[in-house]
Amino acid sequence: MLLLQQMIVLFIYIVIGYAAAKRGIMDEEFSKKVSWIVVNVANPALTLSAVVNGDGMIEGRDLLLTALTALVILGGMVVLSLLLPVLFRAEKKERNVYRLMSAFNNIGFMGFPVIAAVYGEEALLYAAIFSMLFNVLMYTYGIQTARGQGMGRIEWKKILNIGVISSIIAIIIYLLKIPTPQFFKTTMSGLSGLTAPLSMMVIGISLASIPIRELFMDMRMLSYSLTKLLVLPILCMPVINRLVENEMLCGVCMIMISTPAASMNAMLVQQYGDGKEAELAARGVALTTLLSVATIPIVSAVVF
Repeated sequence: MLLLQQMIVLFIYIVIGYAAAKRGIMDEEFSKKVSWIVVNVANPALTLSAVVNGDGMIEGRDLLLTALTALVILGGMVVLSLLLPVLFRAEKKERNVYRLMSAFNNIGFMGFPVIAAVYGEEALLYAAIFSMLFNVLMYTYGIQTARGQGMGRIEWKKILNIGVISSIIAIIIYLLKIPTPQFFKTTMSGLSGLTAPLSMMVIGISLASIPIRELFMDMRMLSYSLTKLLVLPILCMPVINRLVENEMLCGVCMIMISTPAASMNAMLVQQYGDGKEAELAARGVALTTLLSVATIPIVSAVVF
């Protein structure tokens, strides 16, 4: 019930962004500026706040288990990204988009706010491990896939972005138990509160430029989205629940697997692909985001 309520809250934020964009109050230029704040300020603050304001403790063994679990899950998603486009008979020119949507979920804009609301800020330390590995994969496999190439040169400057750096700092503060002043704790707590509303409004603004009715007319994309958001998490989670005893880690894994396609997918395709692929990627992100408001609570109810 808590997860359903949180998804309703996020949906309301999306609607606010959508309505504001439709009325011309917010536009794509405004959205880019807000996205910068979310990516470079609010989201890193959310990760740091989890450590400096959290009361719980995570043993070192659990952190290692989280890293291994994240590695297996993200690696499995890469394997699926090679299989699903073929399974759904995507046209050759569209396969790179389907690969990106299969490999990369929206663990930042949607995953972090949901995890913080449902499982508490303590759980974000687990999520930070996923985020670090996610960024490494995004700027290697993700960019090469958008280009239509195999694995190539690693762009270390992009991998070491503010999200990864803040995650590393958070883990160092946590493991070494470094004390932080109260003003820092209050600042991180205040900034972290911006993540959920601003990130969802950005998604709402992006939806405003896409005819909603057309999203549900593409039967291949619709069936793919339902498979990605419902079938795969429901099939995978019993295995994870059996192998991982930590309930909070299982919950984090469920959110990470069940979140929609990352908005970063559309950005990569726009930068490295062509116009038609960018439009398909934007529609895929939009459709999976809308459906996830209902599918994430369904997956949670089925697997737990």
